[in-house]
Amino acid sequence: MKQWELDTMDARPHAPQILSTTDAARAILLTLPAGEHLQEHEVHERAWVVVIAGEIDVTAFEGDRVEGGAGLMVEFAPGERHQVTARSDARLLLFLAPWPGEGHPGAMTMEEKSQVRARAAEQNAG
Repeated sequence: MKQWELDTMDARPHAPQILSTTDAARAILLTLPAGEHLQEHEVHERAWVVVIAGEIDVTAFEGDRVEGGAGLMVEFAPGERHQVTARSDARLLLFLAPWPGEGHPGAMTMEEKSQVRARAAEQNAG
């Protein structure tokens, strides 16, 4: 058994801590200072964000918006674009599953990665 005291762990802004990684999921502790945000992004996995402390605003780019504090949990489908903004200093737990998700660079073979890099280079040159 492993355990973490999420509300008292040393967690620094801009330094996500990977707490656990298995073939099934990854758990990450994040600290987001007031007024900062995780800019619009998406992940390859299903994602759950749990507020441990502080308050956040969450915007999904299909139009949904929610705000809340400790105890709020928000779920995103793989590829769902969203943004998280800290209304106050916030401590968040992020779960990603399955890990790595389909299309994630960590799930690609070396040949697939090479093809992706080649396509990106072509687009940047054009």
